[in-house]
Amino acid sequence: MAQKTTNLAIVFADIAGSTKLYELLGDQVARAKVAETIEAIMNVVKTHNGTVIKTIGDEVMSTFPTAEDAAEACCEMHEAMAEVNENIEQGTVIAVRIGMHYGPAILEGGDVFGDAVNLAARMASQSKANQIITTRNTVDLLPPMLRASTRFIDHAPIKGKQEEIDIYEIIWQEEDMTRMATGTLFEKSTPQVRLRLHYNDVDLLVGKQRSSVVLGRSLDCDLPINEKLASRQHVRIEMRRDKFFIIDQSTNGTHVRIDNGEDAFLRREEMPLNGNGVISLGKSFNDNPTEVVRFTHETS
Repeated sequence: MAQKTTNLAIVFADIAGSTKLYELLGDQVARAKVAETIEAIMNVVKTHNGTVIKTIGDEVMSTFPTAEDAAEACCEMHEAMAEVNENIEQGTVIAVRIGMHYGPAILEGGDVFGDAVNLAARMASQSKANQIITTRNTVDLLPPMLRASTRFIDHAPIKGKQEEIDIYEIIWQEEDMTRMATGTLFEKSTPQVRLRLHYNDVDLLVGKQRSSVVLGRSLDCDLPINEKLASRQHVRIEMRRDKFFIIDQSTNGTHVRIDNGEDAFLRREEMPLNGNGVISLGKSFNDNPTEVVRFTHETS
């Protein structure tokens, strides 16, 4: 069959942590749930003008005629997991991670090849559970409503590309979109707590008056950090219902050390900031970082 080159949106969706699923549920139950998840993803593809190209283990590769079709399908794939998880063992949750990119692709023999496929696969590798990761070029093709529900993640080097690629996340959860639009969620009670961030001679407070801040290498950040391994907009800290969360959006990840000795490493994920401690952007505590941010909980 002759080759045909056309512009397509390429989507890779796979089950996050499927190996752990087999350990928790056992082979037979896990295999059935994986099959159910794959079927749910494929059904979403078909209802959004998409084409399932192939399945690779617990991953589905599909194409769509437009970036809009692909983005809407990706959001619905995540939403479809609620039904998949209805009758699953308590404490076990199936989630997918998704990467997408729109660009020229080669159609041949029922398969798809080319740079757009490679970029979509790399976006999928950058994605975590419950995320949709894509490129700036793809975001630019989305209609205004969808484009407004995206956020910049990082400038990241991509293998095979001379220049860095601007990576974006498409926000599909209603709560996250509300927070993006308003800066914070409506709170029923007045927060009485705040988080103090201290770096060098600078103090920054996160609380009712300022519920979200960004830390990173860029001077445009709320708290610029002089660390070579830090991304330009490395991490976000936000307040939600009197609790504080740190959300990594970087290339090299974020290290958090709580004063009780607990260490954590985040990469495109989030965790609550409990107690007091220090944060290192990109550099492990084993490497004795000097550009660390101290965080302290306070009650007003």
